[in-house]
Amino acid sequence: MNPKPTVAVLFGGRSSEHSISCATAGGVLAAIDRTRYDVIPVGITRDGAFVLEVDDPSRFALNAAKLPEVLDNGTRVQWPDSTRSRTLRVVREDGTVDVLGDIDLVFPILHGPYGEDGTIQGMLELTDIPYVGSGVLASSLGMDKHFTKTVLQQAGIQVAPWRTITALDYATEPSVAEQALEQLGAPVFVKPARAGSSVGVSKVSDVAELHRAMGIAFDEDDKVLIESGMPGREVEIAVLGGRPGEPARASVAGEVIITGRDFYDFDAKYLDAPGIELVCPAALTDAELAGLQDVAVRAFDAIGAEGLARVDFFLSGDDLVVNEINTMPGFTPISMFPTCWMASGLSYPELITELIEVAVARRG
Repeated sequence: MNPKPTVAVLFGGRSSEHSISCATAGGVLAAIDRTRYDVIPVGITRDGAFVLEVDDPSRFALNAAKLPEVLDNGTRVQWPDSTRSRTLRVVREDGTVDVLGDIDLVFPILHGPYGEDGTIQGMLELTDIPYVGSGVLASSLGMDKHFTKTVLQQAGIQVAPWRTITALDYATEPSVAEQALEQLGAPVFVKPARAGSSVGVSKVSDVAELHRAMGIAFDEDDKVLIESGMPGREVEIAVLGGRPGEPARASVAGEVIITGRDFYDFDAKYLDAPGIELVCPAALTDAELAGLQDVAVRAFDAIGAEGLARVDFFLSGDDLVVNEINTMPGFTPISMFPTCWMASGLSYPELITELIEVAVARRG
């Protein structure tokens, strides 16, 4: 009997979204089909060390009092050193080296910089290791909101008006932010260009709030977007890439209904803070859903995405505006991406299997 394929689940990382990556990994480790795949959990500490983690999903449950994280346990995972090998090894704390076996695929469940932005993907490409999700370029584009918007505009997809300001621009002339606010009109959202999970995002209604928001965003990135607040419903579509020769496909829509917060922030997304209601499937006409699905797939294709993405919209009448595209969206069992696919007929374990099988077909 042929051995089961081995999947290395890679999570944690250096970004401010470290804990969300760990929570996503906990969901995947609990739901991946162990009758089909062997699993090696590899964590990345906040300092960037690759460690062999215990295969215990309960360790990575989201808890507002103590967010999950990868701690340095003294081990060091050694990746294959050339395209001639797929062997993963671990150096134990006492210096002994154990062979973990050959890996067939990496599932890089990393959010934010140093993982979702093409860096890990480039590392894996160097030794020809197949992996789930988008390649280097699409990952990098999807991570950078400025370039995502630029590419989508070029593809004829409507995005919210914005201005991009670098830390040098702002340090030299702080009034550039005030000029952007005046041009765009309040309210605006101030966002780090390269961060996710609403980390570093502020809603701004006047100049008094603006400079504090710029400081919060610059804590995450040296490039910041000031973006027009858009009217309408906040709707999200999950996209799955196809096997070679097959088109990408889109899920039913989920909707974020804001009932008591300024916007869908980190605490509401992951810590069950009040003031947000998530509805899936969203109440849409057939024409509205078809339009959203069409634009979601066009956006996915425009940046050259593979595997998976979540495309977020503002919907106002017939007006569809793409807010952003996320090439490694939150993937906990209650996150919108798996929720949309579960409402479309794919269970959480089936979704994980599909992502692995598509990645093997495209890169294996």
